[in-house]
Amino acid sequence: MSDVTRARHGRPVVLAALFATVAVVDAVAHLVGVGPSGPVLVLSSAVVLGAIAGFRTWWARRHGHAPPSPGDTDTAARPLSSEPAGASTLWRMRTTVKDEPGSLAALCTALAGHRVDILSLQTHPLAEGTVDEFLLRAPGALEASGITRAVSLAGGTGTWIERADAHDLVDAPTRVLGLATRTALDAAELPLALRQLLGRCTIRQSPAGPGPETVPTEGTLEDTVMRLRAPEGGVITVERPYLPFTPTEFARARALVELDAVLGPRVPRSQDVLTLPEGNDITVRRADVGDLDAAKAMHERCSSRTLGMRYHGPLGDADRYLNHLLSPRFGRTLAVQTASGRLVGLGHLLWDGDETEVALLVEDEWQRRGIGGELLRRLVELAVEARCESVYAVTQAANTGMVAAMRGLGLPLDYQIEEGTLVITARLASEGVVEQVSSGTPERRRG
Repeated sequence: MSDVTRARHGRPVVLAALFATVAVVDAVAHLVGVGPSGPVLVLSSAVVLGAIAGFRTWWARRHGHAPPSPGDTDTAARPLSSEPAGASTLWRMRTTVKDEPGSLAALCTALAGHRVDILSLQTHPLAEGTVDEFLLRAPGALEASGITRAVSLAGGTGTWIERADAHDLVDAPTRVLGLATRTALDAAELPLALRQLLGRCTIRQSPAGPGPETVPTEGTLEDTVMRLRAPEGGVITVERPYLPFTPTEFARARALVELDAVLGPRVPRSQDVLTLPEGNDITVRRADVGDLDAAKAMHERCSSRTLGMRYHGPLGDADRYLNHLLSPRFGRTLAVQTASGRLVGLGHLLWDGDETEVALLVEDEWQRRGIGGELLRRLVELAVEARCESVYAVTQAANTGMVAAMRGLGLPLDYQIEEGTLVITARLASEGVVEQVSSGTPERRRG
């Protein structure tokens, strides 16, 4: 028996009980008023009312949970989908609908028909139609194709869908404010903020100069490519071939870049003092272009073999890479210095399009003391915080120190040989990565 059928059959019982109660109360009241034993009759009326209430409860429970009757054909309140209850899946979906009354309502009705819950909705008005961006919670058994098929039948076009995660549960204004805060605290956050704001995309930055890469101050938007004027005068190119950018997304990205330009160069100055197993104290901190001279001096103290293992090219070009490596615009750099202030190690986390590279350089005299492993663990922690799915290192098979450091992470590794070099990729898309890579870290204290 459906809910509607139970409700329809249950009304006569409720009404009969109500009328019976009223009649009994009226009779009891009359007797109390004219009879000689009022308290006894009041007690008797309470017993009668309790009996009626008990009967009503028994009747409702018995018939409310009765199985469907063979002749019951009322389907008005039956579930719109017969999918079993179970684990749910989060989805991010975009679709374009006509800009007319009822179009969004039809879309929501179609999703409800598959037990899909709409957690959030953003609208991106266009010249023709409106792009609606949804965060959905759907039954685990419902595949993406089933959702897009329902949306298409409801009038949605150009539908795009992908898996979401818990980070997407934050509403858009809160997420944008959070990204702006991170960008304000650290110049290296700008590429990451743009990537998290716009989803999976490739971000490249070219230096300032004449040519086709020059863009107007307000930037340009061309379907799946946006170009923005970088704060230092270059060009930031953001490309997302699988999904066109909307004017709203372009405006948000431009606002983040403008904020970065107003604030100027900035790098957090926190640092940790670590005690190595041998007892020496070293300091690990963020580095930037202000450490250029100290990094060049470290190059001069490194052997040709160490520099060759790190830069894979002519040794005379090693210094030329430092401006790029130390710039927060292209990633994050950690520096290791001794108690006397001498720079003895550098670790780089570099934004390479939609991938992330790690690279290490430790001065010969300070090698095999755990410094490389400590730098690499910290770089991986930064990559996890930035929601990177993996990091890769380009090295040589003869560089046993780098190979051992990557293995020491305890993460799944992939190995590839490309043009005589060894590329080791560590996958980070698993729970507990930070705790895993942090194990075995030397004693640390914040300075």
